[in-house]
Amino acid sequence: MEPFKLEFVIDGDDFHSAGEASSATKRALKKLGIPAETIRRVSICMYEGEINMVIHANGGNVYVEVDEKAITITLADKGPGIPDVDAALREGFSTATNEIREMGFGAGMGIPNMRKYCDELDIQTELGVGTTVTMKINL
Repeated sequence: MEPFKLEFVIDGDDFHSAGEASSATKRALKKLGIPAETIRRVSICMYEGEINMVIHANGGNVYVEVDEKAITITLADKGPGIPDVDAALREGFSTATNEIREMGFGAGMGIPNMRKYCDELDIQTELGVGTTVTMKINL
């Protein structure tokens, strides 16, 4: 398989377009003949990341790389950073506002779901600078 790359800009002010990058990636992976279960895992990881970028980081960039061994998703933002990564990895932990929760988001499952559905997860964060999350799903 030829290496394949996608790049998306996530608008931090637009909950309505959050999920478009994961949908576009899903369509592209289907065309490449990637197995449905792998596509499902990629879609979950990307969607959770997109929502987190909208809620917490005022958007950012998503990079998807596909090669013969894996699909690598990198989410990079210039948001406030994650003050406590260990807490963010716990199911149910959330720093979302009441307004965000009333919209149906902020249940504290974003990063735990990302960890659950990828084979490798790396979170690099610096307060006041931003966060880069890299996830790998093996083929």
